[in-house]
Amino acid sequence: MTPLTTDSTPKQFKFEREKLPPIVVNFQGGKVTSDAGLSLIAEIDRKLQITSRLAKCFQDYRKPNKTLHPIESLLTQRIYGLIMGYEDLNDHEELRHDPMFALALGKSIGQGNEPCTLAGKSTLNRIEHCPENVEQGAESRYHKISHSQEEIEKLFVDIFLESYSSPPRQIILDLDVTDDLVHGNQEQVFFNTYYGGYCYAPLYIFCEKHLLAAKLRASNVDPAEGALSELQRVIRQIRKKWNNVEILVRGDSAYSREDIMEWCESQIKVDYVFGMPQNSRLIKMTTLTQSKAKQEFKQKLSTVVSFLETLFVPDIELPELASHLIENSTWYKTIDYQTHKSWSRSRRVVTKVEYGAKGTNIRFLVTSIPTNKMPPSEVYTQKYCPRGEMENRFKEQQLELFSDRTSTHTFAGNQLRLWFSSIAYVLMNALRNKCLVKTELQNAQVGTIRTKLLKLGALITVSTRRVLIAINSSCPYQHIYATAYRYLQLLPNPG
Repeated sequence: MTPLTTDSTPKQFKFEREKLPPIVVNFQGGKVTSDAGLSLIAEIDRKLQITSRLAKCFQDYRKPNKTLHPIESLLTQRIYGLIMGYEDLNDHEELRHDPMFALALGKSIGQGNEPCTLAGKSTLNRIEHCPENVEQGAESRYHKISHSQEEIEKLFVDIFLESYSSPPRQIILDLDVTDDLVHGNQEQVFFNTYYGGYCYAPLYIFCEKHLLAAKLRASNVDPAEGALSELQRVIRQIRKKWNNVEILVRGDSAYSREDIMEWCESQIKVDYVFGMPQNSRLIKMTTLTQSKAKQEFKQKLSTVVSFLETLFVPDIELPELASHLIENSTWYKTIDYQTHKSWSRSRRVVTKVEYGAKGTNIRFLVTSIPTNKMPPSEVYTQKYCPRGEMENRFKEQQLELFSDRTSTHTFAGNQLRLWFSSIAYVLMNALRNKCLVKTELQNAQVGTIRTKLLKLGALITVSTRRVLIAINSSCPYQHIYATAYRYLQLLPNPG
C-alpha cells in the first residue's frame, strides 16, 4: 500500500451522526501542547538552578562556532522529557518541535505554524556516551562531552542542604538497594539469584523524600558494597554545613556489617538502626519473651471464647473464630549480643516477638541508640519501621521517572541515565515540597502530580507583546496551579 503524501492528506475529516450535527476534525488548531504544566517545572528550575548547576558538572569540547545546542539546553531537554513522561531518546524526535518544550528551555518560538527546533535523539545521545575522563574527551573525535562524577554526586547533597531554611535537629539517612532488570548486553550485568534475572543493583541514600545518592552497581557484588564509602561522603558533606545535627543511619539486615557499625560508633552524633538476620543463639535468648507473648495471647483467646459461648453461636469452631477477632500479642526486649567472630564488641539488639493464630514471628534489630535514651518498642516502631516508605521512592524512580531505562551498552552511560532520572526526581520533589504544601497533592506520587498538574492541554498563541498559553478552561486543578504559582513567586530569584 502506497502511503499518502502530504499533498493528498485531507484538510478535514467529517463524521456524520444520525439526528445530530456532524463532527468535523482538522489539523488547523495552531500551536497546541499537552504539556502546559511544564511551565511550573521550568520556573522552579530557574529559581533553584538545578539543571544549570548540573550542566556545570560537564565539560564541552565541541567547537563553539559549530555548536547549536549548548550542554545546559541538552541536559534540560532530556530531564524535562523524563518529568513529562517521555522515557526514551526517540521521543525527542517529535519533542524537538514542541512549542512548550521550546518555551521551557528559554527558546523563542515564531508566530503562525513556524516550527521550533530543539535537539534530536542523535544529538542528545552524545551526552550519554561520555568518555571516562576529561583528557580522553579532549582528544576523542566523536566524544566531545565529558563529566565529573564527583561534582554530580556533590550536587545532590547540596540541593538537599539548601532545601532547609535552618539546620534540623535530627535527620535519618536511609540506605537501600533495588533491582534494575536489563535485557541486553550491557557492561557489568550479571544474573542475580535473589532478584531472579540479569540486572544492576543501584544503591540509594534518601533522607525522607530527598534523594542524596544514586550509585549504579553490578548485581554480583555484596548488597553492602560501597555503602560505607557513600555514607562517609554524604555525611562529610552534611557536616560541613550542619555541625551539630544528629544523624540516624537506617537500613535492612544487608547493612548490619562491622565496618559500617564501627564507623558510625566512631562519629559524634551518628547512630544507626539496622535489621538483623536470625540465628539459633538469638532465638534461644528470646525463649522467655516467646513464652510471655504466647501466654498473653492464650489468655485473650480464652476471654473471647468465653464471651462467644454466652452468645450461643452454633456450628462454629469458637477458638478459631476468636483467634481472628483479637490482635496478636507483641513483646519487645533488649539483648546485649556479640557474634563469635564478625563483631568487635557487644551491641544492643532489639527483638520483637509476636505471637498469634499463625504462631510465633520474631524480628531483630541492632542499634547504637542506648537503652536509657529510647525503649525497645520505640526503636522498632518509630525509628525502624518507617523505612518501608522508601519503597515508594523506588516506585517513583523506576515506574514514574524511568530510572530502569539503563539500556545503553556502557556502564558509565547507564550511570548517567540513572543520574538524569534522579535529577528529574529532585525537581519533582522540589515542586512537591515548595509549591504543593497544603494542597491535595502535597503527599502525592510524582506520577500523580504529572497527570493532574503537568499534563495539561493548552493552545499557545504568539504575538509581538507576549506568548499566551491558554489552558483548557475546564481543568479541575486550576486552584492547585494557582497555589503553586503563588509559592513560586515567594522563592528568591537566582543571584
